[in-house]
Amino acid sequence: MMVPYWLRLLCLCLAAFFVVHSVVGVVVAAGGGAAVRAARRMRPRLAGRFLLALRLLPAALGLFVVAALCVPSYLWLEPETNAEELGAGCLASAILAAALWTVSTARGVHAAARSARHARSCERLGRLSTLPGSRLPVWILDAPAPLLALVGVLRSRMVMSRPVRNALSAGQLAAALRHEEAHRVSRDNLKRLLLLLAPGLLPGFHGFHAIERGWARFTEWAADDDAVAGDAHLSLSLAAALVRIARMGGTLPPSPLSTSFLGDSREISARVDRLLNSAPSVPLRPLPSAAVAGGLALAAACAASMLHPATLQSAHRIIEQLIH
Repeated sequence: MMVPYWLRLLCLCLAAFFVVHSVVGVVVAAGGGAAVRAARRMRPRLAGRFLLALRLLPAALGLFVVAALCVPSYLWLEPETNAEELGAGCLASAILAAALWTVSTARGVHAAARSARHARSCERLGRLSTLPGSRLPVWILDAPAPLLALVGVLRSRMVMSRPVRNALSAGQLAAALRHEEAHRVSRDNLKRLLLLLAPGLLPGFHGFHAIERGWARFTEWAADDDAVAGDAHLSLSLAAALVRIARMGGTLPPSPLSTSFLGDSREISARVDRLLNSAPSVPLRPLPSAAVAGGLALAAACAASMLHPATLQSAHRIIEQLIH
């Protein structure tokens, strides 16, 4: 198939992304169970970061190879002819990559739109109230079903139904709000959006459910630990709040980009057991500035080596094989 110069570059970028994403994605998906088991030996906040990075790794590496190797080597070494033949394998890979991004982008946009509508509905139907344990005003809804959640990505809102407000004691309410505040500080709803935007292995086949479920579990554990901060009394109050809201039943389904206090109902017993029987972990300290500077320097060195002429020439030879 004869394809013009710029359309050939687009197909090449999509095809290269699909190849890298597929190879790395298969490895990550196959090792998902082992990764979750390894994360259990980490502190919850670190475990969540580890699984999130692992889930985003295939797409991140695919985009990096396209931006750092494919585009520069193609523009530098590929002659700008009117048209050139494009192989069937390259075209098929490009179509699959375009389908992957179409599905994931549509999923993310749909979730963001639903979340925005839900947030506006809460503001329209709720009443603002200031409650101890939350740095943000809380929208109190008159909905009959129990609800306590952090809604929204960029401008998060704390939402609570009146039955929850009336059912919890002052200590339980403060502990529950501290839990949601921990989600807000760590920007967990933004991370949910990134997970929705990350492509699956194939159109119609996700392949990363084990890693994403593990991330959700450790994220809830980390928010529990941040909320109680090693205090046994707060641990008891938070566990009691979990049990009391869970027993109310009939909880409202959360929007895709909201963090419900109960989280996955199958994980409630494990969370309560951790709070009552385990020593909560101390929140992680920020990375030292020297470590951050070293990481940035290493990344800059890697990027510079990618732009070396010999590297680009090798990449262009691979590109020629992929195109034809």
